[in-house]
Amino acid sequence: MFALTKKSDYALIALSHMTRSGNAVCSAREVASLYHLSPALLMNVLKGLTRRGLVRSSRGAKGGYALAEEPEDITLARVIEAVEGPLRVARCKPHDQAANGQNCDLADTCPLRSPVRRVQGKLEEFLSKITLAEIAMEWPEVAPEAQLAAGVQA
Repeated sequence: MFALTKKSDYALIALSHMTRSGNAVCSAREVASLYHLSPALLMNVLKGLTRRGLVRSSRGAKGGYALAEEPEDITLARVIEAVEGPLRVARCKPHDQAANGQNCDLADTCPLRSPVRRVQGKLEEFLSKITLAEIAMEWPEVAPEAQLAAGVQA
């Protein structure tokens, strides 16, 4: 079953908060506190997002994280791949190559190969059309302090 992990949840929460905060630098501690997230896991996720170029970090007393690109340019597919790795519907790869670099043992006889490729392509296409800007605009009802910190009028 395809399911997003807590890492993807944390990434989307933090990125949505940054989007709603405009160009303001957001501290990991602030985001973790506002949304009741594990600070250690959030820091790990933010480091991964920084390595993948989705956020930029700054050090110091007023340091933290901010978006490295416009929210309209960051897709859900990129966010998920940044924290989860390549998108996969099934354990097999879309091009019949297993994770260890070996060809799939069932590649020549698997009746699901073509449908799995089609589903994989559709999933990638769908996730590539959803942007962070769209996700952030569907701001859920969150604690008033989180809305204030993100600059959202209640």
